[in-house]
Amino acid sequence: MIKIAIEERKNLYTYLLLLLFAGLGIYYGRTLEYLHPNVRVWDVLNIFIMFLGIPFVFLQSRAHLPNFWQKSISFKNRFVKPFLIGLVFGVLDVLVFKVMLHPQPYTELPPFLQPFPYSVFLYISGAFEVEVFYRLIPLTLILWLGSYFKKGKYLNYFFWVGAVLTSLREPLEQLGNETLAVMVYALSAGFLMNLSQAVFFRKAGFLSSFTVRLGHYLVWHILLGIYVEYYELLW
Repeated sequence: MIKIAIEERKNLYTYLLLLLFAGLGIYYGRTLEYLHPNVRVWDVLNIFIMFLGIPFVFLQSRAHLPNFWQKSISFKNRFVKPFLIGLVFGVLDVLVFKVMLHPQPYTELPPFLQPFPYSVFLYISGAFEVEVFYRLIPLTLILWLGSYFKKGKYLNYFFWVGAVLTSLREPLEQLGNETLAVMVYALSAGFLMNLSQAVFFRKAGFLSSFTVRLGHYLVWHILLGIYVEYYELLW
Protein backbone atom coordinates (compact mmCIF):
# COMPACT_ATOMS: atom_id res chain seq x y z
CA MET A 1 0.00 0.00 0.00
CA ILE A 2 1.34 3.41 -1.01
CA LYS A 3 1.80 5.74 1.95
CA ILE A 4 0.93 9.38 1.31
CA ALA A 5 2.72 12.00 3.39
CA ILE A 6 0.58 14.39 5.44
CA GLU A 7 1.68 17.40 3.40
CA GLU A 8 0.82 15.62 0.15
CA ARG A 9 -2.59 14.71 1.52
CA LYS A 10 -3.18 18.37 2.33
CA ASN A 11 -2.21 19.23 -1.24
CA LEU A 12 -4.71 16.70 -2.55
CA TYR A 13 -7.56 17.78 -0.25
CA THR A 14 -7.05 21.43 -1.21
CA TYR A 15 -7.04 20.56 -4.88
CA LEU A 16 -10.23 18.51 -4.53
CA LEU A 17 -11.97 21.30 -2.60
CA LEU A 18 -11.17 23.70 -5.43
CA LEU A 19 -12.59 21.17 -7.89
CA LEU A 20 -15.74 20.92 -5.78
CA PHE A 21 -16.04 24.71 -5.77
CA ALA A 22 -15.75 24.70 -9.58
CA GLY A 23 -18.48 22.04 -9.74
CA LEU A 24 -20.79 24.19 -7.59
CA GLY A 25 -20.08 27.07 -9.95
CA ILE A 26 -21.25 24.97 -12.90
CA TYR A 27 -24.50 24.14 -11.13
CA TYR A 28 -25.06 27.77 -10.11
CA GLY A 29 -24.25 29.06 -13.58
CA ARG A 30 -26.77 26.78 -15.24
CA THR A 31 -29.53 28.11 -13.01
CA LEU A 32 -28.81 31.59 -14.41
CA GLU A 33 -28.86 30.74 -18.10
CA TYR A 34 -32.55 31.60 -18.53
CA LEU A 35 -31.97 35.08 -17.03
CA HIS A 36 -28.57 35.72 -18.62
CA PRO A 37 -28.33 34.01 -22.02
CA ASN A 38 -24.70 35.08 -22.41
CA VAL A 39 -23.54 33.76 -19.04
CA ARG A 40 -20.32 31.75 -19.32
CA VAL A 41 -20.56 28.34 -17.68
CA TRP A 42 -17.92 25.65 -17.45
CA ASP A 43 -18.69 22.33 -19.05
CA VAL A 44 -18.47 19.25 -16.82
CA LEU A 45 -15.63 18.15 -19.11
CA ASN A 46 -13.55 20.98 -17.61
CA ILE A 47 -13.70 19.24 -14.25
CA PHE A 48 -12.39 16.00 -15.70
CA ILE A 49 -9.62 17.87 -17.52
CA MET A 50 -8.59 19.42 -14.20
CA PHE A 51 -7.93 15.91 -12.87
CA LEU A 52 -4.75 16.03 -14.98
CA GLY A 53 -3.20 18.21 -12.29
CA ILE A 54 -3.68 15.72 -9.45
CA PRO A 55 -0.49 13.68 -10.00
CA PHE A 56 1.55 16.86 -9.71
CA VAL A 57 0.29 17.69 -6.21
CA PHE A 58 2.33 14.70 -5.06
CA LEU A 59 5.55 15.91 -6.73
CA GLN A 60 6.02 19.24 -4.97
CA SER A 61 8.72 18.09 -2.55
CA ARG A 62 10.42 15.98 -5.21
CA ALA A 63 10.58 19.04 -7.45
CA HIS A 64 12.07 21.10 -4.60
CA LEU A 65 8.89 23.14 -4.29
CA PRO A 66 6.96 24.03 -1.12
CA ASN A 67 3.85 22.00 -0.43
CA PHE A 68 0.57 23.89 -0.48
CA TRP A 69 0.42 24.32 3.31
CA GLN A 70 4.08 23.96 4.22
CA LYS A 71 4.58 25.17 7.78
CA SER A 72 7.77 27.08 7.01
CA ILE A 73 5.83 29.48 4.76
CA SER A 74 4.16 32.33 6.65
CA PHE A 75 0.60 33.49 6.01
CA LYS A 76 2.01 36.81 4.88
CA ASN A 77 4.23 35.23 2.23
CA ARG A 78 1.64 32.68 1.12
CA PHE A 79 -1.37 35.00 0.89
CA VAL A 80 -0.89 38.68 1.82
CA LYS A 81 2.05 39.67 -0.40
CA PRO A 82 0.86 37.80 -3.49
CA PHE A 83 -2.68 39.13 -3.07
CA LEU A 84 -1.45 42.73 -2.89
CA ILE A 85 0.67 42.24 -6.02
CA GLY A 86 -2.34 40.83 -7.84
CA LEU A 87 -4.41 43.85 -6.75
CA VAL A 88 -1.81 46.21 -8.22
CA PHE A 89 -1.92 44.48 -11.62
CA GLY A 90 -5.73 44.48 -11.49
CA VAL A 91 -5.89 48.22 -10.77
CA LEU A 92 -3.45 48.91 -13.59
CA ASP A 93 -5.60 46.94 -16.03
CA VAL A 94 -8.72 48.83 -14.98
CA LEU A 95 -6.97 52.18 -15.40
CA VAL A 96 -5.67 51.29 -18.87
CA PHE A 97 -8.49 49.26 -20.40
CA LYS A 98 -11.52 50.83 -18.73
CA VAL A 99 -10.67 54.36 -17.57
CA MET A 100 -8.40 55.28 -20.51
CA LEU A 101 -9.58 53.10 -23.40
CA HIS A 102 -13.29 52.61 -22.63
CA PRO A 103 -14.48 55.52 -20.45
CA GLN A 104 -17.98 55.41 -21.96
CA PRO A 105 -20.50 53.26 -20.05
CA TYR A 106 -21.14 49.74 -21.25
CA THR A 107 -24.64 48.99 -22.54
CA GLU A 108 -24.31 45.31 -21.59
CA LEU A 109 -21.87 43.17 -19.69
CA PRO A 110 -18.86 42.48 -21.95
CA PRO A 111 -17.65 38.85 -22.24
CA PHE A 112 -14.88 39.31 -19.65
CA LEU A 113 -17.43 40.34 -17.00
CA GLN A 114 -20.17 38.15 -15.56
CA PRO A 115 -23.17 38.80 -13.29
CA PHE A 116 -22.41 39.01 -9.58
CA PRO A 117 -22.25 36.89 -7.40
CA TYR A 118 -21.83 34.17 -10.04
CA SER A 119 -18.67 35.98 -11.13
CA VAL A 120 -17.03 34.94 -7.83
CA PHE A 121 -17.51 31.26 -8.70
CA LEU A 122 -16.44 31.58 -12.32
CA TYR A 123 -13.31 33.61 -11.77
CA ILE A 124 -12.02 31.72 -8.74
CA SER A 125 -12.44 28.53 -10.76
CA GLY A 126 -10.88 30.23 -13.77
CA ALA A 127 -7.88 31.33 -11.70
CA PHE A 128 -7.52 27.77 -10.45
CA GLU A 129 -7.58 26.38 -13.98
CA VAL A 130 -5.01 28.86 -15.26
CA GLU A 131 -2.64 28.20 -12.38
CA VAL A 132 -2.86 24.43 -12.83
CA PHE A 133 -1.92 24.58 -16.51
CA TYR A 134 0.42 27.59 -16.41
CA ARG A 135 2.24 26.84 -13.15
CA LEU A 136 1.45 23.59 -11.33
CA ILE A 137 1.89 21.16 -14.21
CA PRO A 138 4.66 22.75 -16.34
CA LEU A 139 6.87 24.17 -13.59
CA THR A 140 6.56 21.12 -11.36
CA LEU A 141 7.50 18.88 -14.30
CA ILE A 142 10.43 21.10 -15.32
CA LEU A 143 11.83 21.30 -11.79
CA TRP A 144 11.23 17.61 -11.13
CA LEU A 145 13.25 16.73 -14.24
CA GLY A 146 15.83 19.37 -13.33
CA SER A 147 16.32 17.80 -9.92
CA TYR A 148 17.57 14.64 -11.64
CA PHE A 149 19.76 16.29 -14.26
CA LYS A 150 23.31 16.36 -12.92
CA LYS A 151 21.80 15.78 -9.45
CA GLY A 152 20.05 19.15 -9.49
CA LYS A 153 23.19 21.16 -10.19
CA TYR A 154 21.38 23.31 -12.76
CA LEU A 155 18.01 23.48 -11.04
CA ASN A 156 18.02 27.29 -10.99
CA TYR A 157 18.57 27.36 -14.75
CA PHE A 158 15.68 24.95 -15.24
CA PHE A 159 13.48 27.19 -13.12
CA TRP A 160 14.25 30.45 -14.90
CA VAL A 161 13.87 28.95 -18.35
CA GLY A 162 10.53 27.47 -17.29
CA ALA A 163 9.46 30.67 -15.54
CA VAL A 164 10.15 32.86 -18.58
CA LEU A 165 8.49 30.50 -21.05
CA THR A 166 5.36 29.99 -18.96
CA SER A 167 5.17 33.72 -18.22
CA LEU A 168 5.16 34.58 -21.93
CA ARG A 169 2.36 32.16 -22.76
CA GLU A 170 -0.66 34.06 -21.40
CA PRO A 171 0.20 37.57 -22.68
CA LEU A 172 1.08 36.21 -26.13
CA GLU A 173 -2.19 34.27 -26.28
CA GLN A 174 -4.19 37.37 -25.40
CA LEU A 175 -2.59 39.86 -27.78
CA GLY A 176 -5.24 41.33 -30.04
CA ASN A 177 -5.49 43.92 -32.78
CA GLU A 178 -4.72 46.86 -30.52
CA THR A 179 -2.45 49.86 -30.90
CA LEU A 180 1.27 49.30 -30.40
CA ALA A 181 1.22 51.07 -27.03
CA VAL A 182 -1.62 48.89 -25.73
CA MET A 183 0.06 45.71 -26.99
CA VAL A 184 3.33 46.71 -25.30
CA TYR A 185 1.49 47.36 -22.04
CA ALA A 186 -0.50 44.11 -22.22
CA LEU A 187 2.59 42.06 -23.02
CA SER A 188 4.72 43.73 -20.34
CA ALA A 189 2.11 43.67 -17.57
CA GLY A 190 1.03 40.12 -18.39
CA PHE A 191 4.61 38.88 -18.46
CA LEU A 192 5.56 40.59 -15.19
CA MET A 193 2.50 39.29 -13.35
CA ASN A 194 3.06 35.75 -14.57
CA LEU A 195 6.75 35.95 -13.73
CA SER A 196 5.93 37.13 -10.21
CA GLN A 197 3.59 34.14 -9.93
CA ALA A 198 6.36 31.77 -11.00
CA VAL A 199 8.65 33.24 -8.33
CA PHE A 200 5.96 32.92 -5.66
CA PHE A 201 5.23 29.39 -6.82
CA ARG A 202 8.83 28.38 -6.20
CA LYS A 203 9.27 30.27 -2.94
CA ALA A 204 5.84 29.89 -1.28
CA GLY A 205 4.00 27.21 -3.23
CA PHE A 206 0.99 26.83 -5.50
CA LEU A 207 -1.45 28.72 -3.27
CA SER A 208 0.69 31.86 -3.42
CA SER A 209 0.75 31.96 -7.23
CA PHE A 210 -2.98 31.24 -7.20
CA THR A 211 -3.50 34.14 -4.78
CA VAL A 212 -1.72 36.60 -7.09
CA ARG A 213 -4.26 35.76 -9.77
CA LEU A 214 -7.14 35.99 -7.30
CA GLY A 215 -6.06 39.53 -6.43
CA HIS A 216 -5.96 40.47 -10.09
CA TYR A 217 -9.30 38.82 -10.89
CA LEU A 218 -10.96 40.44 -7.86
CA VAL A 219 -10.35 43.89 -9.33
CA TRP A 220 -10.41 43.21 -13.07
CA HIS A 221 -13.28 40.74 -13.31
CA ILE A 222 -15.34 40.86 -10.10
CA LEU A 223 -15.28 44.45 -8.77
CA LEU A 224 -15.28 45.98 -12.25
CA GLY A 225 -18.18 43.67 -13.11
CA ILE A 226 -20.13 44.85 -10.07
CA TYR A 227 -19.51 48.48 -11.07
CA VAL A 228 -20.66 47.92 -14.64
CA GLU A 229 -23.66 45.76 -13.69
CA TYR A 230 -25.02 47.85 -10.83
CA TYR A 231 -23.95 51.34 -11.89
CA GLU A 232 -23.34 51.74 -15.62
CA LEU A 233 -26.12 49.41 -16.77
CA LEU A 234 -28.67 50.85 -14.33
CA TRP A 235 -27.87 54.51 -14.91
